[in-house]
Amino acid sequence: MKNNISEIINILEKTYPDAKIELNFGDTFQLLVAVILSAQCTDVRVNQVTPALFEKLPDVKAFAKATLEEIEKYIYSTGFYKAKARSIKGAAEKILKNFKGKVPSKMDDLLTLPGVARKTANVVLSSGFGVNEGVVVDTHVARISGKLGLVAKKLALQKNAVKIEQELMKIVPKSKWGKFSHMIVWHGRRVCFARKPNCKGCPLNKICPSSEV
Repeated sequence: MKNNISEIINILEKTYPDAKIELNFGDTFQLLVAVILSAQCTDVRVNQVTPALFEKLPDVKAFAKATLEEIEKYIYSTGFYKAKARSIKGAAEKILKNFKGKVPSKMDDLLTLPGVARKTANVVLSSGFGVNEGVVVDTHVARISGKLGLVAKKLALQKNAVKIEQELMKIVPKSKWGKFSHMIVWHGRRVCFARKPNCKGCPLNKICPSSEV
């Protein structure tokens, strides 16, 4: 299937031409906040929380000045709210202190921010700056990459995001790294469901080794 990556990408591009991140945000800092909130939480829930949050705290300065309790009050329903509030406030403070109030656009700089690991940094770079630094590997990307045979099923089951990303970066053209992740996520949310994939309605069913059709 690694040899079929071009065909897979072509089919996905025809099926999901508008694939993009499904978090709502107004600028790169709001994107960073939304991505931090999305850990162990659905995008739908995050999008329910952020309008009131961003109305109360519209920018990086407001988040830096806010108390943890203020932030926690708005993000409680996203889960792990205390840790997320610390990360968001800490990131805001560091961005003001070290990056002149602007979210950095380089991987190494992003990784210095509280609450930001490689996956979060990849999302911010791709969706916020249009920079393809890597492949975002979430549960959908890990699972479906295994089903398609793009990575070993054992690796997919282990959900080792770092190793899966390394494998995908070898076969997916760099210009497609950001788009590839979005298309796979959309595919996972709309067709290739974890519990019962819709193989009959899948545009990849003729070439997918896991297809039940």
